[in-house]
Amino acid sequence: MIKMAKAALIIGASGDIGQAITQHLAANGWSLYLHYFQHARPVRKLQTQLIKQYPKQDFFALQADLTKTGQLQQLTSQLFQVDAVVFAAGITYYGLFQKLSASQLEQLWIMHVKAPLLLCQRLSAKLARSGAGRIVFIGSVYGGSGSPLEVAYSTVKGAQSAFVNAYAREVASLGITVNVVAPGAVDTKMNQMFDQQAKTALRQEIPVSRLAQPAEIAYWVGALLKSGASYLTGQTLYVTGGWRR
Repeated sequence: MIKMAKAALIIGASGDIGQAITQHLAANGWSLYLHYFQHARPVRKLQTQLIKQYPKQDFFALQADLTKTGQLQQLTSQLFQVDAVVFAAGITYYGLFQKLSASQLEQLWIMHVKAPLLLCQRLSAKLARSGAGRIVFIGSVYGGSGSPLEVAYSTVKGAQSAFVNAYAREVASLGITVNVVAPGAVDTKMNQMFDQQAKTALRQEIPVSRLAQPAEIAYWVGALLKSGASYLTGQTLYVTGGWRR
């Protein structure tokens, strides 16, 4: 295989934000590993599109259930050069914390914290090779401010920021930066659970009076992956339109 100029692994490339990040990085010259679990169709479709659009770059679609530790090793064994990893996979459960089941809590913990941390362990050597490795988590404003009815989600998103703050100090000498991009309300399928009245009320709370588009989140991920961002690490960037944080 020809050595790629820049290569990033996107965990959760099938989601709206993951797809936007994929398109943004591809347009900026990155070769990409596109991870998905159940939703192969949107990833395969985007992969085909990108191969035609950017023939000098490489695009690989990789399936893995990150809740199974054995598949983490299977995923990383398929990777060659990795200059950046973006953790964009995520789920939430909306409702009273008292009613959250143990299995739901475990799934949130594994998806947002355990699996990404294990992947960081496995990928650290590859990320260090260039002296300019990048790790970016897609967090949430709720990780900083907390949200009723999404207590567990707020907790695991806060854990991501805590990890980034500590791990960034540990790998700084290797040239690896570690940051969180924490969106506020984004116009994605995850927010389709809310009716129009709820969305109208939400927009009224946001100073810019609208929800973010996934591409606006992808912009900040792309910015953190640039060589000029090497002095920014251990931070949580709140991209919220002035809302909450």
